Amino acid sequence: MGRAFEFRKARKFKRWDKMAKTFSRLGKDIVIAVKEGGSDPESNSALRAVIQNCRAANMPKANYEKAIKNASSKDTSDYKKVNFEGYGPHGVAVIVEAATDNNQRTVANVRSYFNKCNGSMGTTGSVSFMFDHNCHFKIPAEGIDVEELEFELIDHGAEEVFAEGDQIIIYGSFESFGSIQSALETKSLTIVSSGFERIPQQTKELTDAQVEDMEKLLEKIEEDDDVQNVYHNMG
Repeated sequence: MGRAFEFRKARKFKRWDKMAKTFSRLGKDIVIAVKEGGSDPESNSALRAVIQNCRAANMPKANYEKAIKNASSKDTSDYKKVNFEGYGPHGVAVIVEAATDNNQRTVANVRSYFNKCNGSMGTTGSVSFMFDHNCHFKIPAEGIDVEELEFELIDHGAEEVFAEGDQIIIYGSFESFGSIQSALETKSLTIVSSGFERIPQQTKELTDAQVEDMEKLLEKIEEDDDVQNVYHNMG
């Protein structure tokens, strides 16, 4: 078979692992959205957003429809969103977003990752002030005047609107998500995907060796089934 075959096989498994992680994260998002707002996407804006993200991630329709149906069952685990903050090796600020049905397990696991990699888990608010919490949307760019759209969305909380390839990216504050979503839907614009992210206000530059130390921590955290997203200020 040879080295090239092994390389392609490893790369394929890595893609499958990443896809499985993405589908798992979206599945939890569905459960949370359904538990909070019901299983009808017409009346549940959070669920509509998750379905759009499922489509963007190429999750089969049968998969997310089954997840929505299962989420309505009383037997389905009730996931709660929890955040953890701390410092990785070399003073890198880290925020971990998780969705868990067992908070004690998740706390213990995340703390162990920090400890094993020469980091330390802090208290709520210990590093989050170093990040801007933003929402974002992606819509098709065809036939849309970017400047005109930006002007219309400013009143709804949009802070940045720009074209990137065949899509338009819209950024706003965390609190503006619902208002921007509603404005786009009112204009009958297709939302390809949407979500939230934490953008560091300043980044910390590290040496190659220090980056390796930090990547060991990130790998451990990201492999945890309860973890949804990880943010840091490593440059």
